[in-house]
Amino acid sequence: MTEQTAREKAESLTREEVAEYLRDHPDFFLGQDELLRSLTLPHDSGRAISLVERQVHLFREQRDTLRRELVELVSIARHNDRLFEKSKRLLLQVIEADNLNEMAAAIDDSIRGDFGLDASSVILFTDQPLAESPEGALQVVSPAVADERLGDLLAGDRAVCGQFRESERAFLFPEREEPVASVALVPLRDKEVRGVFAIGSSQPGYFDENMGSLFLTYISDTLSRLLPSMMQRYCEPPLVMDVVAENP
Repeated sequence: MTEQTAREKAESLTREEVAEYLRDHPDFFLGQDELLRSLTLPHDSGRAISLVERQVHLFREQRDTLRRELVELVSIARHNDRLFEKSKRLLLQVIEADNLNEMAAAIDDSIRGDFGLDASSVILFTDQPLAESPEGALQVVSPAVADERLGDLLAGDRAVCGQFRESERAFLFPEREEPVASVALVPLRDKEVRGVFAIGSSQPGYFDENMGSLFLTYISDTLSRLLPSMMQRYCEPPLVMDVVAENP
């Protein structure tokens, strides 16, 4: 093959064909030190660099990217670990509660203390009267009232996050003096909706519709399993048995 024929053949190759060949033969440059030194590439600085320098530069960029991603993953893992510990403490306190008011108070203390948020409430849906009046973070309303005031917010099985309408925020946090700007609302379900667990923040963007709700769902799943037995104990009036003394 003459030099001219070789040049014409080389010129007929496309960039894609050359790239594909190099991908299929990654060891092509082994023993081609002189060729590597003669190849140059443009650099951001404006000067030409060798292929080896370019590879080193790319490897360093890749290393830095992987390092940043690793640091971010470690940070997320630590954050999730802290959330898990806080959630575990909250649920242990809920399990140890003697009545519905204590359960709601334990949730409120944890949300404000451990989680550092501004407001919380537990609203139960029932037409039966409680054995004791609801206090603090606990509210009891009829299912009809809840449906009227919250409507579509009760349709799903998962947490709903956002700023909500003012009337909805007022219903969820009636005793709150400072305004709640954003809300996370978690339905408490067994076979039916038994209530909601609401968390509020004074920051408008704290809860939004794209926020992850894994830990909120974890808490609500546990509460949903505890509520039926607790409501049965504290919503049904105790039976009074008449004792008739027999005459001797």
